[in-house]
Amino acid sequence: MKNQSSNHLFMIEPEVFYSNEQTADSNHYQKNHDAELTKNDVKNKALTSMKGIPECPDHIFPNWFITFEDKTFQLFSMKAVNRRLEKTKEMIEFLSINYSFNGDLTEYENKDLFLEATSSMVIDRVNMVVYAAISSRTSSELAKKWCSDNNYELVLFETESHKGDAIYHTDVFMYVGQKIIGICFDVILPKYRQMVKEKVSRFHDIYEIEESQILDFCGNSLEARNDSNEYFLIMSSRAFNALNANQKEKLSKYYKKIIHSDLTTIEKYGGGSARCMLNELF
Repeated sequence: MKNQSSNHLFMIEPEVFYSNEQTADSNHYQKNHDAELTKNDVKNKALTSMKGIPECPDHIFPNWFITFEDKTFQLFSMKAVNRRLEKTKEMIEFLSINYSFNGDLTEYENKDLFLEATSSMVIDRVNMVVYAAISSRTSSELAKKWCSDNNYELVLFETESHKGDAIYHTDVFMYVGQKIIGICFDVILPKYRQMVKEKVSRFHDIYEIEESQILDFCGNSLEARNDSNEYFLIMSSRAFNALNANQKEKLSKYYKKIIHSDLTTIEKYGGGSARCMLNELF
């Protein structure tokens, strides 16, 4: 039986943390650090709410690799130059302890084609489907290539954020669980919306996220399981508090517990939330 969710998760403690100017142009959910706060102040605030690489402020978002149940891993193409630096020899050697290297899209960084792993592609591992929203960080060409090379069906579409631009990452408004998918249909352009609804409904129940809840990072969630195959949904406290009663009731049918934590500093200065901070180790 294939598993959609992992019982081992990868996180990085920040060596530094501050608003990344190299990603701010395409991430409308990220704020530059306050004038009265130094970069060190922001790092300390981040550490109070949850080691990596100096001068890589986004290294706490380890979305440059994907692992698979066949014990392989692949590397991906990152848009920001300082995000590419996260793919260090030490990190790759760490992954290589338990996984075999099986693919690398890094060369496409020189061609300005980007596919930022689990953030660009929300993957239905059980049914071999990839959902990808086209953006400056998610190349349709590269998504098609990856899905063709790895035998995944690709569901490709376009979105519009509250500011009128494409949403930078698919995992901002969508996650796939074993039996349920959380998704905000309102941010998907109308010409794609019905198609996406039909695709996601084939194998899963649907928990709809409201467009206003995207600003509270409700879509940036991750399903995980324990050794007893009990399922949990992980999100920030901000996201949890933004859920309405009907949403919580629906999720309670699928999850033993919703695990949430205060990630306010990470969300404000990094523009990412719980899912961005976690990568699955299958």
